[in-house]
Amino acid sequence: LYNQLLQLQYTPVAALNRTYALSRVRGTAAAISAAEKLQLNNNLYYHALLGELYKDINPEKARDCFSAALALAKMNAETSLISMKLSRIKSS
Repeated sequence: LYNQLLQLQYTPVAALNRTYALSRVRGTAAAISAAEKLQLNNNLYYHALLGELYKDINPEKARDCFSAALALAKMNAETSLISMKLSRIKSS
């Protein structure tokens, strides 16, 4: 369905959501490949998703991604959640 949505009207948010769905259907490697093609470098959710995708296969890369997301966070709730995820990666 995300593929159809993107054909009707492409938006970076829909593409990012498609990447999450892709991770659930085709696995982490496929999702990482698709996500990195998006290059949404100024998007907090892009970096947070990459952090989630990398956390079990490349903790160092996950830390970098969560750190980038944290730098873009503007609300306390975002900062708290990303900080918690980052601390869990560091303690692994």
